[in-house]
Amino acid sequence: MVPGGVPFPMLADAGGRIGAVYGVYDEDAGVDIRGRFIIEPDGVIQAMEVLTPSVGRNVSELIRQIKAFQHVRGTGQVTPSGWQPGQPALTPGPKLVGKVWEVWKPEIAYSHN
Repeated sequence: MVPGGVPFPMLADAGGRIGAVYGVYDEDAGVDIRGRFIIEPDGVIQAMEVLTPSVGRNVSELIRQIKAFQHVRGTGQVTPSGWQPGQPALTPGPKLVGKVWEVWKPEIAYSHN
């Protein structure tokens, strides 16, 4: 890895062969449409995003999602929307149903009571 570079495998697809498999290759233009896929080591796609060139991408959100998927894979917990490393995650189960906000943000949930 290059110092300061992205610490995750990335791919360029100059010939469009991979883009065709993932459904992001524009045959008329001869290029891939901007797409990103988060794929687990066992080959399961966990997330995908396809944008037109006129809309920018959010690299910080991509890295946050990768870290969340790594946390989930390593712990079996789930991460709420906007979760950041170091924040509490949730343990799925019947006791969590209807109480996600109370468990994840108790200082806010109980301040309204």
